Amino acid sequence: MSLSRRQFINLTASGTAVIGLGATTPQFLAHAAMKAKSQENVLVVVQLSGGNDGLNTVVPFTNDDYRKARPSLAVSKKDVLKINDELGFHPVLKGFSSLYDQGQLSIVQGVGYPNPNRSHFESMDFWHTCKRKTEKRDTGWLGLCIDQLQQSHPIDIAALHLGHEKQPLSLLSRTHRVPSVRSLEQFRLNISQQESVKDIRKLIEAKREKPNGLLDFVQSSTGTAIDVSKQFEQKGKSYHPKATYPETALGKKLKTVAQLIESGLRTKIYYVEIAGFDTHSQQAGAHVSLLRQLGDAVSAFNTDVTKQGHGNRVLTVCFSEFGRRVEENASKGTDHGTAAPMFLIGNRVKAGLIGKHPSLKDLDEGDLRFHTDFRQVYAAILENWLGCNSNKILGSDFKPASVLKS
Repeated sequence: MSLSRRQFINLTASGTAVIGLGATTPQFLAHAAMKAKSQENVLVVVQLSGGNDGLNTVVPFTNDDYRKARPSLAVSKKDVLKINDELGFHPVLKGFSSLYDQGQLSIVQGVGYPNPNRSHFESMDFWHTCKRKTEKRDTGWLGLCIDQLQQSHPIDIAALHLGHEKQPLSLLSRTHRVPSVRSLEQFRLNISQQESVKDIRKLIEAKREKPNGLLDFVQSSTGTAIDVSKQFEQKGKSYHPKATYPETALGKKLKTVAQLIESGLRTKIYYVEIAGFDTHSQQAGAHVSLLRQLGDAVSAFNTDVTKQGHGNRVLTVCFSEFGRRVEENASKGTDHGTAAPMFLIGNRVKAGLIGKHPSLKDLDEGDLRFHTDFRQVYAAILENWLGCNSNKILGSDFKPASVLKS
């Protein structure tokens, strides 16, 4: 069997001959080999896509207006997992309730932004880029963060997106590409015929009279992938989780993140997504399933990284593009709203309730009024966790929210 250069490029681009992300970023695997555990901070972002219903996540169970607005969806007083005498978690959020009791969960209430947009795409793009529709959106807030980090302390791969979903706009950088992988299996070669490896190596090592920038890139990437694939496979086998993860998509993603952190990768940002929160009809059952997945997976992840010795350097952040309207609709669901809670998890968060729960009497056209701009939370993460200049990233000077211990 022999491969032409065209076949080689097609093969590597499709990912059938190399690690799933090998052709994306040659530096990722170049020095990722098993370094000592980093003491640098790590950010894990969990995106709740579709617009999570904050009112049925952190429930104002004593509020009569809440019950009147949601005759079929209101969570029963006797079922909530109490936070205090007025608020409680949805009963399936046992994972969050446990984290809260352990002092490892910060609930930032009433998060949103001025002049809210109720379009999924527009609102999510604003959360990702911190730029309005009229502005150029060619970078994301985390992408600009990556650019800053790489200038001061360059590392092999600053960020990693896990999942089959489209890579979020927030990771779009000016100068650095962020790889996406579906699972840890993509760190390994997927070649059925050993002859393919031999032929690829011949092309990698072949000398050319004239330079070819594209081929040089693909060759260096593929060569690196082949050389270190087994190292990743061996390291993966040595990982033993110290928590029981749920057998859900989010559970598997976060387990992979924990494994990569434990492996010694110096990656600073991991990004995962759980979708399905657009609950316009028959919300109760769907929301129960989603919240259970979220709470169980995040709780297991936090337990795992803490017991692995990384608890003080891992921060997990959960957000959604908007909340839901206060009143349920005729289909026993809720429509697009505005303000909702954000959640921060880790040993170094300021645990507890941050800010007041939005009023259910003083509404903005049927929606909750926000009091904390999400960019204030971003500013806290950028300045106090990742060590970046938030003004340059967010495009303005936002006072960091008080969500992290000093």
